[in-house]
Amino acid sequence: MVWFFDEDAFVETDRPGFRRRVIDGELLQLCFWRIDDGSTGSFLHNHPDNEQLGIVIRGQLDFRIGDEDVAERTVLGPGEVYLAPRSVWHGDSVFIGDDEYGECWILDVFAPPRPDLRAAATRDGGRDG
Repeated sequence: MVWFFDEDAFVETDRPGFRRRVIDGELLQLCFWRIDDGSTGSFLHNHPDNEQLGIVIRGQLDFRIGDEDVAERTVLGPGEVYLAPRSVWHGDSVFIGDDEYGECWILDVFAPPRPDLRAAATRDGGRDG
């Protein structure tokens, strides 16, 4: 059994203020992000081979989603969900921490699993499953 909130299971990434925990299944992947308030570093991108569904658990996510040239921003709070189907642009994010932890917590689900996240998580020790 995996204890999901185990503090020691979260691993720093190469982006300042970003910690993650990756749990892999055969056909899907869960990435639990804990991101410091005010962090940036999520550039506008898409995933041609993966769907991405995200839910904000704590704090807020201020980001863009849709066509690459659309400048409109969306702000999501706890319990709100976004879906980025394959090849839909998303990112250019600012993360707003909550009052208790000063972090934004996001659960991202990818289907199929992203090989780059799987490889990075295996390399840095932040992978379960």
